[in-house]
Amino acid sequence: MNQQIAQPGAHPARWHVLGLLGVAQLMLILDVTVVAIALPHIETELGLTREALTWTVSAYTLTFGGLMLLGGRISDLVGAKRVMLTGLLLFTAASLVTGLAESAAMLVGGRIAQGVGAALLSPSALSLVVALFDGDERNKALGVWSALGGGGAALGVLVGGLLTAGPGWSWVFYVNVPIGLVIAAVLAALVPRLPTWGAERSRLDVLGAILVTASTASLIYALIAAGERGWLTQFTGWLVLAAAVGYVLFVVWQRRARSPLMDVRLLARRPVAAGAFLILMATALMIAVFFLGTFYFQQAQGYGALHTGLLFLPVAVATMLGANLTGRVIGRWGGRAPAVAGLAVAALGLAAPAVSMHPAVVVVGVSVAAAGTGALFVVASATALGQVAPHEAGIASGIVSTFHEFGASLGAAVVSSVAAASLAGTTLSGFAGGFTVAAVAAGAGVVVAALVTPGRSRQGDPIPSTPN
Repeated sequence: MNQQIAQPGAHPARWHVLGLLGVAQLMLILDVTVVAIALPHIETELGLTREALTWTVSAYTLTFGGLMLLGGRISDLVGAKRVMLTGLLLFTAASLVTGLAESAAMLVGGRIAQGVGAALLSPSALSLVVALFDGDERNKALGVWSALGGGGAALGVLVGGLLTAGPGWSWVFYVNVPIGLVIAAVLAALVPRLPTWGAERSRLDVLGAILVTASTASLIYALIAAGERGWLTQFTGWLVLAAAVGYVLFVVWQRRARSPLMDVRLLARRPVAAGAFLILMATALMIAVFFLGTFYFQQAQGYGALHTGLLFLPVAVATMLGANLTGRVIGRWGGRAPAVAGLAVAALGLAAPAVSMHPAVVVVGVSVAAAGTGALFVVASATALGQVAPHEAGIASGIVSTFHEFGASLGAAVVSSVAAASLAGTTLSGFAGGFTVAAVAAGAGVVVAALVTPGRSRQGDPIPSTPN
């Protein structure tokens, strides 16, 4: 252990640090959805093909999700503060390059670089939150974190509409530059130097990093490709098979490596497994709502980007309210009850537009669903990270963040397949079908959450730990 800090929760500026880290995380989440509103304008100005448009969105998600575990492990070995600042500055620089893009290659290359920066920033920032807060304060802090992250996708639609309709699509990326630089400067001064865990005796597991990153990238790409090529195609099947083989090899290697990327037994712990499931469900449902809602309002109803963004404002507010309320009660109730309630509320909200595609019903329904998914974000983070040992915080955060990206890809791929006819502008039935599938998935998730999510921990339960 290199450097000492005060006990978790004792740092006087911890709430200010949380706010700044939350804004940084918000930028990462915004960049998943803010770009989608600007795509028609980018296509016209740069003359992009449909394939290039798809990669403008998916290259970021693919890189972000594929490198997440590596980012978490680097955070544990090198130090969360150093990795967080590096990721933030890389993301900021890549945003400038992307905004300056004059070709498809430069645009997609900038998005890949943004994904690399995000993969370093997200798990290290979440690791700092876990380290700076303890007990009930940690639950409240994770509630704030989840509210910002969970509401980011909906806010992205509004911000994207405002910027695209105003100064132009390039400002969707330029806006990250001043914000990123200011946050980096303040965080460099405020965030304490946390101890590193085993950095003197451990080396980065390069082979493990390659295996898990390639496998994750293959699986995410399969989910993305399935939305266009179909779920039962050879292409999708080979990608899923390659990912499965890669993960098996990764597990075998982790059990033999002298300094493994992660202790694979961490995934077998009930809290971590439950948290991964809940974050996947929350993100998949949230992205499904965003995807179906934005295309419905713009294509079926003919609303502009700004109008559509404003309609998603109550969705963002509902997400933050659901997350904030859950952060306040999870310490007393435990995770199981809020998880079940959140999925049930999401299922009810999604059922409304499945029955009626009237614009008002869609707005109310997706807002109700957003309150439920907001609760899930908090439960997922608090369950998976609430009792991890300090030396596992970075990799556990990486696991949660990885499943966040899995959920985003899964949600978009499934609903785009179900709603294909509506996306082509021929019927509304595909939109209703997409909401129906999402509602059924949330209903099934209620049962799974009731079975796998731990209840309220007894006072004084030890923090689980495994040797590194």
